[in-house]
Amino acid sequence: MGQKREEYEHHPAVDSLVTLFTKAHHDLSLLHFKLDKEFQQIYPDNANPMKLVGRIKKIQDELSSLKDQCRQLLTAKQDLIDKATSILVGNRSMVQRMQASVGIPVTDDSEDAAFSSFNQIIDEWTTHVRSKAGNGGDTSMPEDINDLLFASIVRST
Repeated sequence: MGQKREEYEHHPAVDSLVTLFTKAHHDLSLLHFKLDKEFQQIYPDNANPMKLVGRIKKIQDELSSLKDQCRQLLTAKQDLIDKATSILVGNRSMVQRMQASVGIPVTDDSEDAAFSSFNQIIDEWTTHVRSKAGNGGDTSMPEDINDLLFASIVRST
């Protein structure tokens, strides 16, 4: 017991300061408890100001993590698009070469609906990325989830 007492002994000059801080901590804890009780009686659970402040702090803490996850998602999406383009266009080119070597008529790009649709989607994504990158000052609220994700990246950089 003598050992514990030695750990918490203070210089006599700071004893009054430690006592003041201890009293202030106790007073603030008591005030917090009284406010919490009062708010519980006055406000319904979802409107309690203390709980709302806590929720706001939690959301603020999680926001930066969410932004990072959005960046990772968009990076992964762009990687997927790049790989899909590379593989599909490469495979299509190989099929066309095989068709030509066997003597089968080669399907023209304009006649291939699936390939045209794929190119249209890639072109739309590219246009979308370029337009968002160029409109950093745009404050309009995007409606599409991809717009939201991309806007969060562009506005945070």
